[in-house]
Amino acid sequence: MAANSRDLQLIELKDMISQLNTTIKTLNETIAKQQAENDNLKAELAWFRRKLFGSSSEQRNVDIEGQLKLFDDLAEDEKPAELIDPEIVPLEKKSRKKKPTLKEQFKDIPTRQVVVDTLTDEDKICSLCGTQMVPIGTEVIRSEIVCTLPKLERVEYVAITYGCPKCKDTEEPQFIKDNGKAALIAGSYVSESLLAYILYRKYALYVPLYRQEQDFLQLGAPIGRTSMAKWAITAGQKYLQPLYDYLHRELLKRRFLMMDETPVQVLKEDGRRAQTKSYFWVVRTGEDGLDPIILFNYTPTRAGENAKEFLEGIEPGFYLMADGYQGYNKVKETNRCCCFAHIRRYFLEAVPRGMEKDYTNPAMQGVLYCDKLFAYERSYKEKGLLHKQIYNRRLKDQKPVLEGFLAWAEQTTPGSNAKLKKALAYVRNRKDFMMTYLEDGRCSLSNNLSENSIRPVTVGRRNWLFSDTPDGATANALYLTIVEMAKAYDLNLYEYLKFLLENRPSKEMTDDQLANLAPWSETVQALCKNKTE
Repeated sequence: MAANSRDLQLIELKDMISQLNTTIKTLNETIAKQQAENDNLKAELAWFRRKLFGSSSEQRNVDIEGQLKLFDDLAEDEKPAELIDPEIVPLEKKSRKKKPTLKEQFKDIPTRQVVVDTLTDEDKICSLCGTQMVPIGTEVIRSEIVCTLPKLERVEYVAITYGCPKCKDTEEPQFIKDNGKAALIAGSYVSESLLAYILYRKYALYVPLYRQEQDFLQLGAPIGRTSMAKWAITAGQKYLQPLYDYLHRELLKRRFLMMDETPVQVLKEDGRRAQTKSYFWVVRTGEDGLDPIILFNYTPTRAGENAKEFLEGIEPGFYLMADGYQGYNKVKETNRCCCFAHIRRYFLEAVPRGMEKDYTNPAMQGVLYCDKLFAYERSYKEKGLLHKQIYNRRLKDQKPVLEGFLAWAEQTTPGSNAKLKKALAYVRNRKDFMMTYLEDGRCSLSNNLSENSIRPVTVGRRNWLFSDTPDGATANALYLTIVEMAKAYDLNLYEYLKFLLENRPSKEMTDDQLANLAPWSETVQALCKNKTE
């Protein structure tokens, strides 16, 4: 019996040990899982801290010598394609510019001279002989810049009535009245210069209408924000829409386009809550060497059908650069290009804090692949290569890098780095588009041009906050188009807006007539070009 009792105890002990081993194994697995989750959370926290407090630049500040030798420790069959060093043309060292004089610095603003007269008659008496001194010459003793606040004035247009002196005493006296040029907006007191000033301040300086209303009160003019908004919408529909439609027709003739989109808020849209997101799209020409065209388009939704509809009528086979948003797949019969700035950004965000110089880290390796491609692009621009030359050099220099990049992305495992997993998935999902830019030297490596064009919307959004109606949002798209076009052609925005309002584009104008109002026309360049360098 004693033996049986001991046997039972041994069996119970064995069962207990087995259960403990199972528990320990489960605990170890849980601890390992929690450790991985902690590492993930730390990486996320570091990323958010960089976003909040770090530099917004995506460029690395460290110059990495031999940056693509990081694969030397891999087995021969695991190495990506051999990478070719870029041919960098050394730039000539620029000498420090001499500080301009006041005359040179302010050569484009009017100058007037004021003769100083602070000496009394007694001061002008000669101290030796007592004779009254006379002027013998002048000298500029100092220069200053004087600010004159904006000035408003009310102008009354007086019509002259003409009568026929022979017919005045007859039964049918003849009269004619000179009614002058029609008002910019019928029944309104707004002038071309006033509306151009309001639009310039809103879209170039991001001053919302309610603040402009306060500024006008300081000038003694009670001009309300509601009136300003109505003027902007009416002028946009009547005068800017015909020019916009012409630019749209010209855009559809081009073969290299870029697109991007950003959310906006419109309060009063039929059947939609005020909090629902609406969208601005920017559609612009790419780096084809022709006159740039940049258009904004407002739509209530982000549906890809909006992009398809905007490009309706373009000849199939054009190249379209856009980010990874699936809605662009609605645009058919196009050669899609992939933005490598987006790819690089995903890998850069996946680099754990403190590992920016650890080139064995997979996320950092992804950044280096992208850096290699951008280094080649910079070298082509520095050399001033033509599109055909860029095409040939890309095949020689960049195609092997891309092949190696794609092979590396297929083989790399992200481990517990969730952001790296996202970056690798982004690359794998776009591998069909990543080689497209090699087909023509006019294709771009990134979508940075359209991102830069849409940036004023994000800045203006902080000040305008929202559009009240769809008509207001459409007007915003029209004026943002004019703003970006003016920038692209180095025009003074106020002068160009005033020029357009004075010349009043209309639906009755031919394309040749509208072309004379476009920012690239010789007339516009002569009248509205920025004077300052």
